Amino acid sequence: MLTQPSQKYRAYPVVNLPERQWPARQLTQAPIWLSTDLRDGNQALFEPMNRERKLRLFHELVRIGFKEIEVGFPSASQTDFDIVRHLIDDGLIPDDVTPMVITQLREDLITTTVRSAAGARRVIVHLYNAIAPAFREIVFGMEVPQIIAMVEQHVGLLKRLTDQHPETQWVLQYSPETFCMAELEVSLAVCNAAIAAWDAGPERPMIVNLPTTVEVSTPNVFADQIEWMDRNLARREHIVLSVHPHNDRGTGVACAEQAMLAGAQRVEGCLFGNGERSGNLDVVTLALNLYTQGIAPGLDFSDIAAVARIAEECTALPIHPRHPYVGDLVFTAFSGSHQDAIAKGFAAQQAGALWRVPYLPIDPQDLGRTYDSIVRVNSQSGKGGIAFLLQRDWGIHLPRRMQIEFSAIVQRLADASETELSSQQIWALFEATYLQAHQQHPALRYQGHSLFDDAQGQGIALQLGADSASARTLRGTGSGPIAATVAALNQPLRIDSYEERSTGAGADACAVAIVEAALPGVPGSRFGVGRHANIVTASVLAVLNAAARFAQTAA
Repeated sequence: MLTQPSQKYRAYPVVNLPERQWPARQLTQAPIWLSTDLRDGNQALFEPMNRERKLRLFHELVRIGFKEIEVGFPSASQTDFDIVRHLIDDGLIPDDVTPMVITQLREDLITTTVRSAAGARRVIVHLYNAIAPAFREIVFGMEVPQIIAMVEQHVGLLKRLTDQHPETQWVLQYSPETFCMAELEVSLAVCNAAIAAWDAGPERPMIVNLPTTVEVSTPNVFADQIEWMDRNLARREHIVLSVHPHNDRGTGVACAEQAMLAGAQRVEGCLFGNGERSGNLDVVTLALNLYTQGIAPGLDFSDIAAVARIAEECTALPIHPRHPYVGDLVFTAFSGSHQDAIAKGFAAQQAGALWRVPYLPIDPQDLGRTYDSIVRVNSQSGKGGIAFLLQRDWGIHLPRRMQIEFSAIVQRLADASETELSSQQIWALFEATYLQAHQQHPALRYQGHSLFDDAQGQGIALQLGADSASARTLRGTGSGPIAATVAALNQPLRIDSYEERSTGAGADACAVAIVEAALPGVPGSRFGVGRHANIVTASVLAVLNAAARFAQTAA
């Protein structure tokens, strides 16, 4: 029975720190950020990222503003080794970005790691070994003096190897893995041994990284551990104190926040908390928590949906709809009392004033989100019913984010009419919004198209105009009909998602294409739908309808 205490487990002891300072402190600045998406996050995937996806995510991390990025485990993976060399040899690492490579304490692995990173402007080499009693006794069969000697030996080796490459600035990062489960005196002795072996100082920068490899206690205990280490580390003025929280107890973000109060200057994590077991620190959540306290995070999440889509595509992991700040439903209130309070908050909110909208800790527009889906009918009488009627009566199955958008549109009509909307009325609204938008804009009104092969890919000749006689022909080339259509429109339109479905059967079958598009500088996204017997024509119409909806916004 889980209702009774178990003799299988024990509570980890609290830290004897009677004059702890961190509870009275207040965060005033963002930490140094290190993204571990390409290593810690990558090794936790069902299928690790290939070269293309890993490079795509690297460039996105650079765009977001990360100045330190763990790019891989080059001694354990030929793919990682090759990617590290590609980034360095092809000059793809900006001058203000430092890559990090990780390795265990083994001579051959350290040698390979140095070889992978040699020639870079600046590199962090991350050495780690587990030090907690269970690991010392069960995994390694070693005593503490042997652990210390092993650290001294391998840090000394790294120092000798890196001294042979003075063209690169080498930074040592040492992590006593399982720090949160180890005796503090042992952690201090091991870290000080690494500091002395590296000879940390003004010309020999060093990071001491303290991980909650597996969360085993409450965040306040971890903060006490960090403050104790902060007080006692040797050569503290020459050390960057870092933390790497995992999320086994669901408190990874809390551990990071309290560790920063306790003296941590740097945090490691993944964009949306991906990592082994329950994941690790969610960098997006921590960064935006700081933002809501008036602290500039130094990372650009002003188009959070685009960041989420890239992360989902690269990792093949979906983001939960209730994920803080980024989930599709996180700014959606179904409760009537919540809706009322939010509506009154928006009515009272003044431009440039302190943000005071109830139930919303952050302005969605700061993240590139819109207000359209915030106040809407609940799942019993609104979104669920609308989606059900469209699927049952009209054969249209809406993607989840489109359900959110369309239910807000239906809600506005329901509020104006003050009557219950029929299935026919909902379908008429759907047609006008998503299927016929292009007809309201003569410059985008579809008259026909033809496809042609091009040396660069698929070409399209698109006839648009008020009627066939006055139609103009636009040409574009892309990887397929959708990309070619976007190119022909000559707009910075970005297609974030595409789905195709069919309605009916036999001679009455019809193809339905749904696109989600974004336009730089315009908050949120827009959906467009095309319906035609030919799926290519349906896709072209979907893009035109999405573009027309952006034009409606501009008008």
